[in-house]
Amino acid sequence: MRNRAQLRARAGGKPRLSVARSSKHISVQVIDDAQGVTLAHASTMEKEFRSSGKSGANLSAAEIVGKMIAQRAAKAGVTEVVFDRGGFVYHGRVKALAEAAREGGLKF
Repeated sequence: MRNRAQLRARAGGKPRLSVARSSKHISVQVIDDAQGVTLAHASTMEKEFRSSGKSGANLSAAEIVGKMIAQRAAKAGVTEVVFDRGGFVYHGRVKALAEAAREGGLKF
């Protein structure tokens, strides 16, 4: 809660890019805290990702999800976000997702 309160204070009205990671999957959402709505989301649990037969627990999966969220956020009209790593260390899959989202056009 303390981390999210500080993010909201620094956000200046920008949406929040929230990451959730487990041992098997990774998911991400673009959230507008002012209105309390999710603007875009992407995950390794989606049907199109699972049908490819790839694992959701590696760096390549995180990169794919990062590119997916960048495309979906652009479609929703979002270009700038505040990165919320959710208490996870900025390393490995979280870092790969963030870098892929930046390459896809999100600014944070």
